[in-house]
Amino acid sequence: MRWDPAQYELFADHRSRPFFDLVGRIGHHAPRRVVDLGCGSGELTAVLAQRWPDAEVLGIDSSPEMVNAARRRPHQPPNLAFAVGDVRDFRPAAGTDVVVSNAVLQWVQGHQELLVQWASLLEEGAWLAVQVPGNFSAPSHTLMRGLADSERWRGRLGGVLRHDDAVGSPDEYLRLLRGAGLETDAWETTYLHLLHGADPVLEWVRGTGLRPVLAALPEQDAAEFEQAYARDLRLAYPAEADGATHFPFRRIFAVGVKSPTP
Repeated sequence: MRWDPAQYELFADHRSRPFFDLVGRIGHHAPRRVVDLGCGSGELTAVLAQRWPDAEVLGIDSSPEMVNAARRRPHQPPNLAFAVGDVRDFRPAAGTDVVVSNAVLQWVQGHQELLVQWASLLEEGAWLAVQVPGNFSAPSHTLMRGLADSERWRGRLGGVLRHDDAVGSPDEYLRLLRGAGLETDAWETTYLHLLHGADPVLEWVRGTGLRPVLAALPEQDAAEFEQAYARDLRLAYPAEADGATHFPFRRIFAVGVKSPTP
């Protein structure tokens, strides 16, 4: 599945807010190595490099398009590098003091097991910070899944979209990371984004959740699906009198630090 950095960055300000809330809870003052899993186009990974200028900071993403965009960004901090890689293959190497996974694990089935593996390999005092979208039961996703499961589309889109079990609850992540030896804080936040323009919710999901559908259909069929989906979204997310569209977005966070071995 190809990613479009330009489409993803249309709502960069909105998408970056959970990242700053997540990494703001990381208490490490002088990490040796920082890894950003699912770094996308790299602008937020650069924030980590600026926060910890003495650390080796590595951004990893499975999309060559995203990594290429990240490498092309001007004025890169000298301690920052990017690599193409699958988060399922990642294991924290010795000296890795901070691991960040911001809005990527919802794409990885069975990611709970990965979190336990990562936690088990972290050294004492290392931090793991995770954020996943918790909006799979919101109209933006239920309408998409419902349309994909309709008679018109289920033959080609059956099994393409994840359902509302794609991520766990804050309590599940708290118990999971605590059980793996991390002192953990978990919480959820619902951001009320104000979006502007024509069909803004459709534009938002084009950059993320709708991508599996667009990848599975030829261009003409994808346009037909989008038209029907856009009609449903307009009813679910009507524009206000001033033209803004209210778009609630729930996010789930968990941040933990590896406890000393008893």
